[in-house]
Amino acid sequence: MGAQLQFRDVTLGYDRHPAVHHLSGEVAPGALVAVVGPNGAGKSTLFRGVVGILKPLSGTIGLGGLQTRDIAYLPQSADIDRSFPISVFDLVGTGLWRNKGIFGGLGKHEQKQIREALAAVGLSGFENRTIGTLSGGQMQRMLFARVLLQDARVIVLDEPFNAIDAKTTSDLIALVRHWHDEKRTVLAALHDMELVRTNFPETLLLARSPVAWGATSEVLTADNLLSARHMCEAFDDAAAPCIDGKRSQAA
Repeated sequence: MGAQLQFRDVTLGYDRHPAVHHLSGEVAPGALVAVVGPNGAGKSTLFRGVVGILKPLSGTIGLGGLQTRDIAYLPQSADIDRSFPISVFDLVGTGLWRNKGIFGGLGKHEQKQIREALAAVGLSGFENRTIGTLSGGQMQRMLFARVLLQDARVIVLDEPFNAIDAKTTSDLIALVRHWHDEKRTVLAALHDMELVRTNFPETLLLARSPVAWGATSEVLTADNLLSARHMCEAFDDAAAPCIDGKRSQAA
């Protein structure tokens, strides 16, 4: 079986200023991969490339025959406009858009699916609440419910456990393990190294450039983590734009 995701010398960035440099590697179908690195390492940029929000400056990202619309994406909660007047039920229901279309109606079957997804994440009874009234943990549970409805083969989670309580983290990690048991491909950007060591067999350590990628126990060494920190600290945000895929470096 071929790779589910394949990165071929990928450089990603904004206005031709690279944020992820020359990443090559493969993610096998059904893999459970943590993407870790210091703040500013390029984790969110990488995920935006995977889901098609951002086009590579150079190189290619192969999706193993899938389209970007077939990938479930959970963005950082800070990217969600909590002031938008939408109910929990309706936002979770957007997870059905891939099958129903934006203007597709929700029949009894779809409404049942939404209620079941909310029950699966512990949010039964929250259907009519507006998203702005939710706590951080409740917000993440709601976003996981939307991912559940997408029923995707590839799931991309950007900081899914950031600033939430231990009980919510435990409950949502159980969902991630369930997806892994179902042979879905899951990538998650994380900061908690103990959480990674306990739950994720494979890790990509990123610091604008890849530092190490492989078995978690071999990647999360003290030397690798120190190298990642130094690489991010040395990066020059004012460096010249990337020309023809060539990397801009600090002086």
